[in-house]
Amino acid sequence: MRILGIDPGSNATGFGVVERLDGKLVHVAHGTLRPPRGGALCDRLAYLATGVAEVLALHRPDAAAVEQVFVSASSRSALVLGQARGAVLAALGGAGLSVEEYGTQTVKKMLTGAGGADKRQMQRMVRQALALDTTPGVDAADALALAICHAQAGRLAALGATARGRERGRRRPGWTVRRAR
Repeated sequence: MRILGIDPGSNATGFGVVERLDGKLVHVAHGTLRPPRGGALCDRLAYLATGVAEVLALHRPDAAAVEQVFVSASSRSALVLGQARGAVLAALGGAGLSVEEYGTQTVKKMLTGAGGADKRQMQRMVRQALALDTTPGVDAADALALAICHAQAGRLAALGATARGRERGRRRPGWTVRRAR
């Protein structure tokens, strides 16, 4: 399974692609989309949507993971970030990908064991987890962390589904179990 992680932003949107092969996570690609500074917001959003579409066409992921919105001190910054996320989500939705959203603390905790890990620690853990020769930039590292998180969460969900499936297997389909009052 190939997973695209995206850390959306209006000035820099990181992306990272990982693939699960024989039970191991393998790095495929990563980078940062940087819309031209000073351009009109609509042009920057179009740049992001087009850039994400190009990444999708090039790497053909099976699923995507995107960072959830967080509360910003500035309402204007939050609005612009939301619009950048919207451009990214529209590109992903247009490609028919299944998209999961993860909060920053969830990703940090899954990767480092601490929900308050700083950017440098995240970069080191991503580099280590994927056995990279160089440390990815902050935005790309965050995107790779999202992809890793989704790959791990998917494995955990599959284990849970298997356990639930075994539990359900004891009952016959269509039967209802009622407890005595």
